Amino acid sequence: MKTIIINDLNIKYIIIKLLCIFIFSITLISCEDEDLVVSKDLPFSISVLPVPKEVANGQCVEIRLSIRPGGNYNDTKYYIRYFQFDGQGALQYYDDPPLLPNDLYELRSKEFRLYYTSLSSVSQSFSIWITDSFGNEHQESFSFNSSD
Repeated sequence: MKTIIINDLNIKYIIIKLLCIFIFSITLISCEDEDLVVSKDLPFSISVLPVPKEVANGQCVEIRLSIRPGGNYNDTKYYIRYFQFDGQGALQYYDDPPLLPNDLYELRSKEFRLYYTSLSSVSQSFSIWITDSFGNEHQESFSFNSSD
């Protein structure tokens, strides 16, 4: 027959173990589904390749942009709108009809090209705003001097 010797060290070990189990149990019981928050609201940045500084009347300029999300959430949608505040021109998303100022258009991909066609012989400036489905927004401005 085996004799079990209980000393102070074994008692302290058992008490610490029971206390840890108790605290862990209380923590699990106190967690509810509404306490769990999954963040889908991820900020993003925009990268733009260089564009020419000058444009002639009737000339088309390609603008290449990339959306760089701050995280990886697949259901995020991105939208674009623009406003021309100096000169006249037309901005297109690929072969689509020209964008109307301040109207919101859904972007089909995170890497895309815009085509700006000058419609005047003066300097021109416009801004685009890219917004995600969570309300995060990023603005880029473009200015072209007239080469006419």
